[in-house]
Amino acid sequence: MNNDRYYNEWEKIQKDRGVNLDWVKERLKAFKVETPSWGYGDSGTRFKVFKQAGVPRSIFEKLEDAAQVHKVTGMCPTVAIHIPWDKVDDYDKVKRHAADLGLKIGAVNPNLFQEDDYKFGSLTNAKPEIRKKAVGHMLECVEIARKVDSKIISLWLADGTNYPGQGDIRMRKKWVEETLSEVIDAMDDDMRLLIEYKFFEPGFYHTDIADWGMAYAFAMKLGEKAEVLVDLGHHPLGTNIEHIVAFLLDEEKIGGFHFNNKKYADDDLIVGSINPYELFLIFNEIVGAALDPRTNKTAENIAYMIDQSHNIEPKIPAMIRSVLNIQTAYAKALLVNREVLKDAQNRNDVMAAEAAVREAFECDVTPLLEVVREEMGLSPDPMKAYLESGYGEKILERGIGGQGWT
Repeated sequence: MNNDRYYNEWEKIQKDRGVNLDWVKERLKAFKVETPSWGYGDSGTRFKVFKQAGVPRSIFEKLEDAAQVHKVTGMCPTVAIHIPWDKVDDYDKVKRHAADLGLKIGAVNPNLFQEDDYKFGSLTNAKPEIRKKAVGHMLECVEIARKVDSKIISLWLADGTNYPGQGDIRMRKKWVEETLSEVIDAMDDDMRLLIEYKFFEPGFYHTDIADWGMAYAFAMKLGEKAEVLVDLGHHPLGTNIEHIVAFLLDEEKIGGFHFNNKKYADDDLIVGSINPYELFLIFNEIVGAALDPRTNKTAENIAYMIDQSHNIEPKIPAMIRSVLNIQTAYAKALLVNREVLKDAQNRNDVMAAEAAVREAFECDVTPLLEVVREEMGLSPDPMKAYLESGYGEKILERGIGGQGWT
């Protein structure tokens, strides 16, 4: 790469933005994003799952594909697993295989939405024996987390109803509290339960955990081990997600993200592909909170995870693009001149405050990221490095029909 271009541009950026080169590079090198095992298999949320050649046939091959993403980006050392999609008899073998690839197992995700027993709910089912079964599955996931040295249980609860009167909404709320309390009690003190939310689907009348406020209320009642998981695609159109993030940061109750993007509904587009400014503004709030002693601990403890099931895109390149989009947004947020921004806010200078944020977004961080990657021993162009590695051609021998979900 042209290092002269980088240093010339950075000299100007440092002067204009009031940021320190070493600090920015240190933050970028430490930044990590978890990729999901299910993002490498045949999966998707369209009307049909289009099976691809070369997708993984087991959790072990999913880890091998995830290792390729980490190899070229240097920022994806953990892989989330989904049970029972990734269920095996020997989790020590999974942990060893991950370690051999330079990876670790990340969040363990229970599945409470694919069994016939859960047709009318799992944790909120009117039948106590089905609620007990759902809790049993979550406790199984806690035990799996122990076996793979994971500290995070990540829950999306699909429970809801389609018609008025179908269920007792207040009683279902109580059942969520009761069942999750049992799970929390079984978790180790250093484990976290991240509670996700979705304002619609599959419950068209009501969803039991429909928005961040409900997830927050449950997390508050469940105590220190419970936090809110923000999924970028799980909001009504026009929602100010960065406002939610700022609120939860100040409340010390944001635990993690599921990164993705949407245009109208659902959430399986590549993160940053539709509204990159929104992604940047979210990171702007996080960086600001990390610099504030009141919220630093919470901001530094956020688990960054991708939750995408690419259906028409090639799996590994789509994951690499997702990671790079996140890294780019984060890099730009690091360039916001916080002193200028705070001064403008204190003076009620609307134009200056808006400019301090927008101008950072408009910065070209490509040269900066290329230098950071080279200093980490990586190719300055991760996508090119992967495409030229031959790995994509090599895995075609797996054939069509990899392990995924439909």
